[in-house]
Amino acid sequence: MKTDSRNSNILIKINGEDKFVPQNISILKLIESFKINKDRVVIELNKNILKKDLFDFTLLSENDELEIVTFVGGG
Repeated sequence: MKTDSRNSNILIKINGEDKFVPQNISILKLIESFKINKDRVVIELNKNILKKDLFDFTLLSENDELEIVTFVGGG
């Protein structure tokens, strides 16, 4: 499956599921859209852990694979 040009979306895989996301979206904008705090998450992009200071500068591309792991406090 290729880019959905009608909506300027790209197909990526997030935690094993195919998802369409806007073209040229950064990791930071993506996790913010999911209401995820960047300080409580680890992102693996194409099998590489991404440093938090790169979230805002790393743009997603067609067929990227993301694993998003969030940390939940509690007791």
